[in-house]
Amino acid sequence: MIIREKEPANLEMPFGTLDGFITPNDRFYIRSHFPVPQIDRSTWRLRLEGAVESPLELSYDDLCGLPSTTIPATLECAGNGRVFLVPKVKGTQWELGAVGNAQWTGVSLGEVLRRAGVKAGALEVILEGADCGTISESPKPAGKIHYARSVPLSKALEGVLLALEMNGEPLAPSHGFPLRAIVPGWFGMAAVKWLQRIVVTEQAYNGYYQTVDYAFWQRDEAGVELVPVTQMQVKASIARPGINEVIPAGTEFKVRGAAWTADARITKVEMSVDGGVTWEEASLGEETAPNCWQLWEWNWKTPATPGRCILMARATDSRGRIQPMERDLDRGSYEINHCLPIEVEIR
Repeated sequence: MIIREKEPANLEMPFGTLDGFITPNDRFYIRSHFPVPQIDRSTWRLRLEGAVESPLELSYDDLCGLPSTTIPATLECAGNGRVFLVPKVKGTQWELGAVGNAQWTGVSLGEVLRRAGVKAGALEVILEGADCGTISESPKPAGKIHYARSVPLSKALEGVLLALEMNGEPLAPSHGFPLRAIVPGWFGMAAVKWLQRIVVTEQAYNGYYQTVDYAFWQRDEAGVELVPVTQMQVKASIARPGINEVIPAGTEFKVRGAAWTADARITKVEMSVDGGVTWEEASLGEETAPNCWQLWEWNWKTPATPGRCILMARATDSRGRIQPMERDLDRGSYEINHCLPIEVEIR
């Protein structure tokens, strides 16, 4: 793993090691905002409160006793690819590997909410982790805060998993033991780790990680407003060749990578070796599932003449969304899904 920060731990998978539909646990990226909390499974409880008829307090064993389900889902850090932005922006300087695809096993959040009885005026569901700390940069609240995000009630009832296991194993502490949220199709900031409290609210949630951080500017007829980062964007990334990799001239090279989107499927991945002037279609892998990445590959006849070459990948999904060539500057340091140039040397 590539260490981006030691404390709190932020580790990136070397994206060139991508070799299968499922990412092994020891190669799945780790994103932490605060130190990993020390949690005793025997005394840990998940509290569900707020706009519900019957507040709940559930132990680990209680959750294990509820009907479980397993789903594959891709998680991508909202800042994945940040190192490519010019000029340099604040935040963890992820390259390409702050993304992974795993099998998640747990309990439907909707099932738990229905047991509690959601009140008629409920609007959002706040997910709060046990991790906490102080924010270093202004604007910021005074003192320590917990990491927390919210999802709309409709999403919470139908599209969120309370995960106890990752790829058939209990969650590791770095991945959120004993419980984390999985919000398929959304960036990883919504997959709150070390879950300890769920609050159903009748008002829009305006917490720090919903407004000051993990937010971007959105333009419409009414003007410009700051909105939370939510859905992943259509995107293809090149795993091999790597940046500045040396490739023999006049040979066959298998370019490979992964592509993903939200609430749709990848229908096409294209490759360009001339800066986007011309494109050739790549072959898509057979394994596919909703809100999961799609592996792809493309056979490249490398130039006979030595020199530098820039490769770009572009994805299209079943809703007609095409990966953009240019960066949307209103996205700030998040949602980096424009076609990234991967420069290699032909020798």
